[in-house]
Amino acid sequence: MLRLFRRSAEPDISEVEDAPETRAASIGENKRVYAIGDIHGRADLFADLLRRIDNDDADSIPCPTELILLGDLIDRGPSSRQVVEHALALSQSGAMRCLKGNHEEIFIRAARGEIAATRFFCRIGGEQTLYSYGLSYADYASMSAERMTDWMLANIPRSHIDFIDSFEDLIEIGDYVFVHAGIRPGVPFNAQEPEDLRWIRAEFLKSKEAFGKVVIHGHTITQDVDEHANRIGIDTGAYMSGKLTAIGLQGEEHWFLSTAD
Repeated sequence: MLRLFRRSAEPDISEVEDAPETRAASIGENKRVYAIGDIHGRADLFADLLRRIDNDDADSIPCPTELILLGDLIDRGPSSRQVVEHALALSQSGAMRCLKGNHEEIFIRAARGEIAATRFFCRIGGEQTLYSYGLSYADYASMSAERMTDWMLANIPRSHIDFIDSFEDLIEIGDYVFVHAGIRPGVPFNAQEPEDLRWIRAEFLKSKEAFGKVVIHGHTITQDVDEHANRIGIDTGAYMSGKLTAIGLQGEEHWFLSTAD
């Protein structure tokens, strides 16, 4: 059994006198959802965690299962191309959905010819992504941003760029909403700006507001799962920690799986 722990999302109110009745968040009884945090080019950890998810799913009562990747599949780690290829193959089965992270946003812009985006892309971990697509260390060191942009146009498969550009901004299932970075407090889900969904940090992380649904997100690295009443963060810094984390949800239960255990 690979579950680290499984519990109801309903808070324990047994010791709180006259506590108001609350309804636990539910993903829905007739489905099982797994969401994976920021992979960042760690194809090895991605494959490991998928095996753990498959085993976990097989140990449970059969029901339709959906997989969600929370974005930032690429950059920083050594195997971005392999992660993209694995995700592309999974997406063709129809049982996986992907969210667009801030790293995907910049990668797409650079790979479509924006020189300024290429410069920024290289500052945030894009160098490792280019190596995974075949650029040599020596060529990278000698290239201008203009030449590097031309190299990306010539060497990164357009099918990969189109696939990454098709990623979603926000996914709602039951009482949960899945995004890459977070949401802007006080703004309805259907009015959120893509920029906030991919880049927001402090305003979202510090908010105690009840968002109407529990937000599952990545983007901000924490040593362990960052769980609060209104949000659950599952970016455990896989590219440097070796710990890639997933959350599983079914009905009112949620649990966590990790490559570090």
